[in-house]
Amino acid sequence: MVAYIPFIITVAYIFIAVILGFFAGKGKNMDNVEEWGVGSRSMGPIMMYLLIGAGGVSAYTFMGSPGWAYSKGVPALYVVVYLTYMAILAWYFGPKVWELGKKYNHVTQSTAISDRYESKVLGGIASIVTSIGVLAYAVIQTTGAAYILNVMSYGLIPTWVGVFLSLGAISIYLYKSGLKAIGVTNAFQGALMLFVSFFVGLWATKQFTGGYSFAPIFERVKEDIPQFLTLPGALGDMNATFWTTSILISFFSIWQTHWIQWMGADSKKSIRKSATLLPTFYVVLIPMIVVGFIGVFMYPNIGTPDQVAIQLAVDTMPAVVAGLLGAGTLAAAMSSSEPCVHATALSYSKDVLQPLFKWDEETTGKWTRRLIFPIMAFIIAPISILEPASLVYILLIGYGFIAQAFPAIIGIFLWPRATKHGAFWGILAGFIITVIFSFVIPHPLDIHAGIWGLAANTVIFVVASLITQPVSRETIERFFPDMVDELYEDEAPPSLRVEIK
Repeated sequence: MVAYIPFIITVAYIFIAVILGFFAGKGKNMDNVEEWGVGSRSMGPIMMYLLIGAGGVSAYTFMGSPGWAYSKGVPALYVVVYLTYMAILAWYFGPKVWELGKKYNHVTQSTAISDRYESKVLGGIASIVTSIGVLAYAVIQTTGAAYILNVMSYGLIPTWVGVFLSLGAISIYLYKSGLKAIGVTNAFQGALMLFVSFFVGLWATKQFTGGYSFAPIFERVKEDIPQFLTLPGALGDMNATFWTTSILISFFSIWQTHWIQWMGADSKKSIRKSATLLPTFYVVLIPMIVVGFIGVFMYPNIGTPDQVAIQLAVDTMPAVVAGLLGAGTLAAAMSSSEPCVHATALSYSKDVLQPLFKWDEETTGKWTRRLIFPIMAFIIAPISILEPASLVYILLIGYGFIAQAFPAIIGIFLWPRATKHGAFWGILAGFIITVIFSFVIPHPLDIHAGIWGLAANTVIFVVASLITQPVSRETIERFFPDMVDELYEDEAPPSLRVEIK
């Protein structure tokens, strides 16, 4: 019975999350897009801090980053760098997104793109392209949750069952309470993850070195396996160019999930406060990366690097500690999967299906919630069951697609001359190149495929915008009230013949 204590503690977390999330939206009309999608814009700075922080600290924190430290070494630290950069982006863009959304009733990133460029088609395409990265992230988290349940049950729960257990739990409270459920469960998950990561990291360090300092571990690595402490890492597949461009593509990625979460804040000030504090949440990565280095010496031939932290906990720690790590890892996975499902369903209904089928707001609201089920059943679950490549690498590929919306976003806030033609052809070219350089000719010159796509996207975005007519004066007045006269001083060149409605 004692052997199953870690599994019992891990599964108990699922029940707690379902209860917390289910009642989060009590008394609210969740068929309302505004209520289900952005929680009536009512979240304060602490809730925003935990909502965004727990959403960013995911299964790869407890599995992927120790797995990379175990197999590659310091390349795993790219995660620490890009998460900090993402906090900077949240600090700058978050308040602007919130202000614009509140003023013009935007709820998704693609809705803002449609409004700014006067093109529903463009908004729909942006939604679909960026959703590839968001759904890839959901696959990471679901795969991570299935790993946890499999390991903690000593193989009694197959991976495919773990996939449906975690997705089934999320579907219950996500359908019932929307962003409110994500906020409440992430608050609990965030506190649990902060505690567990340091507890496990320090415990493992004490067992391995006799003290609580991480320094002896790095000294041992330096002495015995120094290739783990320099790029390109132990496997030789993460040189300085690829490592740097992986960080850059992450920096240029403004997630649909984050955009919607910013919309859920009660004020611009709440977003800025939470963004200022976000790097303090991301320190949870450090002890887990240390655990990965410890695993190098304890498990020289482990089959699946992503499982090294869990395996170490099950083999060497008291049952309760191992159970807490299982629960914390499951919490990390679920807290990052649920925003991806939520954001994709919200964007598909608002930005793809509503314009396509001319739905009214009531019909859109009802279908928004229902879409979570086919997204889970026909996209996330099948791919997760296949157990694709390492968790962190899936994330890297996904970022390449999310970043393709960045030039169009610049046109929303900083460049009034940007046109729908520039945004459309830029996103399309960026998408095609990212696909080719991700799967056909992987990362030419060791530059991340998404950077190649973004470079082509940006050039085409600028050139096509300069040779086509800007949007109407009315739209420019709404988005750039101080720059209208300057933009319309001279007549713009004739637009291209290809018209995007």
